[in-house]
Amino acid sequence: MRLLRSALLASLILATTLPAFAVVAVPPGNRSKEQPTIDMSSIKRAGETKESFEAKYRRIYALLQRDKGLMRSIKRSAATYGVDPVHLVGAIIGEHTYNVGGLDSAQSYYVKALAYLGTTDLAFGYQGESVTQFVSRPQFEDCDRLKSAYDLWTCREDVWDKDFRGKKVDGKSFPRDRFSKVFFQPLYAGQTFGLGQINPLTALTVTDIVHRKSGLPLLDAERAPQLYQAIMDPNMSLDYMAAIIRLSIDVYRDTAGVDISNNPGITSTLYNVGDVKVRARALAAERKRNKNAMPQENYYGWLVNDRIDELRKLL
Repeated sequence: MRLLRSALLASLILATTLPAFAVVAVPPGNRSKEQPTIDMSSIKRAGETKESFEAKYRRIYALLQRDKGLMRSIKRSAATYGVDPVHLVGAIIGEHTYNVGGLDSAQSYYVKALAYLGTTDLAFGYQGESVTQFVSRPQFEDCDRLKSAYDLWTCREDVWDKDFRGKKVDGKSFPRDRFSKVFFQPLYAGQTFGLGQINPLTALTVTDIVHRKSGLPLLDAERAPQLYQAIMDPNMSLDYMAAIIRLSIDVYRDTAGVDISNNPGITSTLYNVGDVKVRARALAAERKRNKNAMPQENYYGWLVNDRIDELRKLL
């Protein structure tokens, strides 16, 4: 009888944690036979460095191949978040092939992380208004009720787009641009940083997950230097990468009813383009019309799937 009660309890717990619909596994590999069009911004960056995409791919691949300590760290972070380490490898390969210049050593990121930590004048804000002051405006009140960091900051982005982007509010004009670019780009160097090229706002969306799983301190938008250190130092940034990928897998499972955990090209695509919940909702709506609809890789994710056998050799 005790065993029966235990089995019944276990089944009830399982039933309350599973989605209400059947989850369909996304098959491995690419849906497109040929690589989708590469973004012009990536083409422009490659032109500036006078280095082909293939050469950039070979450079970052060689770094991962020779840095055994880094590969051990990648595997450790992946295991902590329950994802295949090839997802992290794919995101790193994609970022350094298309979105950042050549890298000869991961040590350069450790050095930069320390440099950012020592910079006291870094702050997130716009025209003298810190991002913390900005999101305390009454338009954001409904967001404050949300518990997860991802839902909180996604809500704030939505309010920005609806009520502030390209508008004049309370006598202050706001740019017609992304929330992250307006409030989270105090450095001329760009919007993403570190081995995983993480946006500061993206790091804030998973800080509660990383705190819970890895024990790292919660990030605060008022402490920009510490946030930059977290996304620059591979000892920490790999955990943020793994959390971002884990979140994408979970959101697509729970929202669209598809399991993308065995398709690194899709997780890499989402790592590249962001807006995971918006895209998952769009896919869910499409799957109501066509039950065979599947997420589609972009040029970045296509490369990852196309080279998947080579990437797995690194592991």
